[in-house]
Amino acid sequence: MSIFLKLLHTAEASRGELPFEYYFLLPFALILTIWIVRTFDKTATGHGTEKVIEAVHKKNGHINIKVIPVKLVATIITIFAGGSVGKEGPGAQIGAGAASFTAMILNFSDRDKKKLVICGISAGFASVFGTPIAGAIFGIEVLIIGVIMYDVLLPSFIAGFAAFTTAQFLGVEYTYYDIDFFRSLDLNLVLIGQVVLAAVFFGFVSDSFITVVHKIEAFITKLSYSRYVKAFAIGTAMALFSYFISDKYLGLGLDTISEAFRAEVVLSDGIHWYDFILKTIFTALTLGAGGSGGIITPIFFVGATSGVLVGHIIGDNVALFAALGFVSVLAGTTNSPIASIIMAVELFGTQISHYVAVSVVIAFLITGHRSVFPSQKIMLKKADNIDFGEGDDIEHTPISVNMEDIEKIKHIRSKLRYKSLKWQIKHMQDKNKKS
Repeated sequence: MSIFLKLLHTAEASRGELPFEYYFLLPFALILTIWIVRTFDKTATGHGTEKVIEAVHKKNGHINIKVIPVKLVATIITIFAGGSVGKEGPGAQIGAGAASFTAMILNFSDRDKKKLVICGISAGFASVFGTPIAGAIFGIEVLIIGVIMYDVLLPSFIAGFAAFTTAQFLGVEYTYYDIDFFRSLDLNLVLIGQVVLAAVFFGFVSDSFITVVHKIEAFITKLSYSRYVKAFAIGTAMALFSYFISDKYLGLGLDTISEAFRAEVVLSDGIHWYDFILKTIFTALTLGAGGSGGIITPIFFVGATSGVLVGHIIGDNVALFAALGFVSVLAGTTNSPIASIIMAVELFGTQISHYVAVSVVIAFLITGHRSVFPSQKIMLKKADNIDFGEGDDIEHTPISVNMEDIEKIKHIRSKLRYKSLKWQIKHMQDKNKKS
């Protein structure tokens, strides 16, 4: 993992040596990435973590060792040229691939191989973001919605801490944020109300992110052109947009994320209200065109910038809402509320923990039985009026809503329309009397 992170940092730093803007390489980088993945290991496609979840549930944790160099090279090429992806997916896939290979060499049983692969996910997440506790929890929480695999808890903690400390020893540096927020001991009902409103917004942002990414990827797949032609066309469009309008939606977007956590951040001064929308589209286009990389770093970008927007609308401490969005959208899109809460504490400090807990859980519930990882298995019913095929993965889970509840909703809607119509008639009558 340290090799991957070091190479990625070096690749990004070398962009300035090019005689032209780096993103003009994006169309060719996407074509090269597709060729590398299709030639050497097709499981290296997409955003990494999804393939690991699929391997755990459907392949007894078996991951071909070839995925490590293929994923490493493909991701570095994609991000170097400006592909809007993250580094945690490759981290999880590289860690899980190494764990799977080790389990095969030591002749582990299928059950123990799965456990070791889960530890690989935790190690990859922890070493990428510098959050060993959240990484350990994420590895065991992201597989099955509503179930924590306690028998893998201790090994995941050991893997997360070992990967994190090793990466630090080898010179990997991490960023932690000071959002300049002081927790008062008084009960601040106004701020709690603002957090609840923001959490609802983050839930809808999460749901929209899932929808846009899946819809755009599906649309690109259905286009009856060569995948290389589609990759070149999409890469060219993204490069032209970046040249004429803005290149902030390319790559990891870490500078924009850091900007969101400045206490004096101002909307439209470096961060705009539409940034989270365009980042979502760029991420979907990159993955749909065949780019290789993670999806969680773009989720952080979307969460932080949407938090800046809602913070300017309803709150005083904008950086606080950026931090809430950062982890709430993560929880909503990946169904990992516990890991998200712990990550907030590790990155931002304990002073925002109680507000984070409220925001994260609300966003998690609002997205319902959906995820950016279609292979997640579902064991938790988030609402009493929803039925689903327990134990199925999200992609193939039949979900139905109680018809009685639908009728109640229709009845409430009709009453609201009736009251609205009465109010409009009364308003018009009063207006006529005055005239």
